[in-house]
Amino acid sequence: QVQLVESGGGLVQAGGSLRLSCAASGRIFSINVMGWYRQAPGKQRELVATITSSGSTNYADSVKGRFTISRDNAKNTVYLQMNSLKPEDTAVYSCNANVWATVTMVNDYWGQGTQVTVSS
Repeated sequence: QVQLVESGGGLVQAGGSLRLSCAASGRIFSINVMGWYRQAPGKQRELVATITSSGSTNYADSVKGRFTISRDNAKNTVYLQMNSLKPEDTAVYSCNANVWATVTMVNDYWGQGTQVTVSS
């Protein structure tokens, strides 16, 4: 089994910054893609950013130029640096990891989510 533990959420004023972290632990052979998703009240969950094990990144248009995703493969940890935050960034942010437990066994895992609230 694999656990993803997020940290770093909170309340911040518009224009401020936050850094989210998500550490994976458990039965891990390797991790392919890691990513951040968010869900605002009354809305569907949406992709924020993803990063592959080799460092290729992908961002939602709404966060390009403001958010940066990175990862430390040695620590099985993914980060999301969020700058120039806007009230519309308010949501529960969850991390996701595509984990190979063995060379033949792969599953997707989710963290419990961390609240990010941006006040105007």
